[in-house]
Amino acid sequence: MQTLKKLDLSDNEIGEKGAQALAVALQKNTTLTNLDLSNNKIEEKGAQALGEALQKNTTLTRLHLDNNKIGDKGAQTLGEALQNNTTLTQLHLSINQIGEKGAQALGEALQKNTTIKELNLESSEIGDKGAQALGEALQKNRTLTELNLSDNKIEEKGAQALGEALQKNTVVIKLNLYGSQIGDKGAQALGEVLQKNTTLTQIDLGSNEIGDKGAQALGEWLQKNTSLTQLHLSNNQIGDKGAQALGDALRKNTSLEQLNLSWNQIGDNGAQAVGEALRKNTTLTQIDLKYNQIGDKGAQALGDLLQKNTTLTTLYLNSNQIGYNGAQALGEALQKNTTLTTLYLNNNQIGYNGAQALGEALQKNTVSIYAPTPMKSSNTTNPKTNHILGICAVRQTRVKIDPN
Repeated sequence: MQTLKKLDLSDNEIGEKGAQALAVALQKNTTLTNLDLSNNKIEEKGAQALGEALQKNTTLTRLHLDNNKIGDKGAQTLGEALQNNTTLTQLHLSINQIGEKGAQALGEALQKNTTIKELNLESSEIGDKGAQALGEALQKNRTLTELNLSDNKIEEKGAQALGEALQKNTVVIKLNLYGSQIGDKGAQALGEVLQKNTTLTQIDLGSNEIGDKGAQALGEWLQKNTSLTQLHLSNNQIGDKGAQALGDALRKNTSLEQLNLSWNQIGDNGAQAVGEALRKNTTLTQIDLKYNQIGDKGAQALGDLLQKNTTLTTLYLNSNQIGYNGAQALGEALQKNTTLTTLYLNNNQIGYNGAQALGEALQKNTVSIYAPTPMKSSNTTNPKTNHILGICAVRQTRVKIDPN
């Protein structure tokens, strides 16, 4: 067959022999560009066969080998192939137990490879030494633009090595370090060295236990950074002090468009700090504050900002502690706001009266308010629901109901 360009064989238990058979074909095939062999138990020998094939293949651009138990030896063979291959641009090796040796082999390959643009090593047990090896590679590599090292326990030393590399690297635009246990010191290291980086646009530091100290360090960096557009800091034990530091950064930052602070410990004071900052910020379009500890005072502060802010389009406040007063303040703000298009308030305690206040706002504003469908009960005073019925009664066509 001389026409097939994409082949997806994921989740088929082809094993190492199946991978070896495909490897033989790849050495001769001149049309296939995308191959997905994820979840197939190809293991070390299967990966080695594919690595040998990649040294001869001249058409494949995307290869997915996620969750195949290829180990460090399999990764080493693939690394050797990457030193010679000149067509592959995307390589996914997540959940493969490649370890630090496998990461080191891939790092050596990246120093010579000139085509790979995206590398996914999520949950690959590379550790801090593996991250250091990849950091060294990034100082020389000039093609890689996306790197996913999430869930790898790279810790402080690994974060520091990557930060130092990104100080010199001028091509990486997306970096995912979610769940990498970098802690507050790792965040501080990244914050210090990334003040000079002018190319990184997206970074995910979620679930890293960076706390207030880490958030404060990142806040100082954000005041000087001019390239980052998306910052994810979910589930990081960030409290009011950390939120205040990030708020200070938002007053001066002119590039950030999306900020995720969900699943933290931000209360009313933190929300107020963010709200005050967004009065002056003119670039942020989306902020995620769900699963925090924001009550009525925090909601009122955010309501005040919505009356003046002209750029925010999406606001997540679901799963907080917002009651009637907070809902009323948000409703009043929505009557004046002309830019917000989506507001999430599900899983709060706004009650029927709060829903009515928001319903009145919907007569003048076309924002979509997401809230859970009321329980199938005739009791409309149940405190466990948001009772969005009040809104539906006013403008049913302008309300979207989120069943989650």
